Amino acid sequence: MEIPIKDSRFRKGQSPLPLIEKYRAKSFSDIKGQDIVIEEIKAFFQTFPKKKALILNGPVGTGKTSMVLALGKEQNLELFELNASDLRNRSSLEAVLKPSTQQQSLFKKGKLILMDEADGITTSDRGGLPELLALIDKTSFPIIITANDIWQKKFNLLRKKCQLITLKELNKETISEILKNVLQKENKQLKPETQNIIIELSKGDVRAALNDLQSALISGEETFVSETHEREKEETIFNVLKKVFQEPTDKKTISVYNNLNQDLNEISLWIEENIPTEYSGQALAKAYDSLSRADLFKGRIYRQQYWRFLVYQNIFLSYGISSAKRNIKTGFTSYKKPTRILKIWLNNQKNIKKKSIAEKYAQYVHIGKKRAMNEFQTIKQIIKYYPDTQKQLKLNEEEIEYIMR
Repeated sequence: MEIPIKDSRFRKGQSPLPLIEKYRAKSFSDIKGQDIVIEEIKAFFQTFPKKKALILNGPVGTGKTSMVLALGKEQNLELFELNASDLRNRSSLEAVLKPSTQQQSLFKKGKLILMDEADGITTSDRGGLPELLALIDKTSFPIIITANDIWQKKFNLLRKKCQLITLKELNKETISEILKNVLQKENKQLKPETQNIIIELSKGDVRAALNDLQSALISGEETFVSETHEREKEETIFNVLKKVFQEPTDKKTISVYNNLNQDLNEISLWIEENIPTEYSGQALAKAYDSLSRADLFKGRIYRQQYWRFLVYQNIFLSYGISSAKRNIKTGFTSYKKPTRILKIWLNNQKNIKKKSIAEKYAQYVHIGKKRAMNEFQTIKQIIKYYPDTQKQLKLNEEEIEYIMR
């Protein structure tokens, strides 16, 4: 990450410049904790056009954009920046790209194209990912693409066309070094306890660390610490899943859901969706066994109203799932939202239409609704092949569409 070259000060009467901008990297030497990645970026540039595009993939705040800017400055390149919205407007993109990518720079050695935050790219034929793929094929200048999750299915073809470098979160020691350097340049001091809170909250994101540092300097340490205690009460489902699936299992694992603003039933769906992503073999079987036991306790609790036994459902969903893994796993995983909720909703919609048609038929021929539901497959064929019946039952368009499938 960035360590400043110049020691700038706030001018009197002006709003303070954000620290993330004030201390943005000026060169590769300003970036800390990413030495291997920097060497790979240099190698890509030196061997261009062996690969015409490079993807920097990793969590936010790891210095992806800063590294591209540093490369441009060190190699005296004219930087041309794109984002997802540029790709969605084909005529505007072509008007800007043509002179920018096909003409040599007047004052620089060459050009470098930065496609920042590629996660927002669409797959539309009218712009988006097809435009980026076409640009990679026709450009005579290197392209560097930054993304937080390039492993989405829509990026399959893009990954094949590019060299891929994966960045990891910065470790606590690197974040600490950056904070101490910035405090020294700002001629400010913070208690070690406050600095430790900032480091822990950052979770390897240097931008988050610098934003929290600025907040602490402006609002005061006591106010900042008070506000962060409130922030810590809630966690995202993605952070919690990472703890369950990837971190060591210990006595703290049982309380992993305490700060999550979601109930156990919703958490169970997230767990069910993502178990196959993290586990395989025996670990997969053990995890599903714990999930099934959690579901059994849920059923008993709801039937008998023994709410105090929710603790057992929680134990199987937390400690049980976490202890199923055989080895500690590292690396980034893109957790998916539960698709089961959508499937349940779609199934309910089908049942609503089926029930509605059966009720209309039962009333028309004077039979019970239950019998109509039991004989629905036969009734469906009658209605399907005798169009007059559809009119007599006064079926709406959605019900007719359901029958004709």
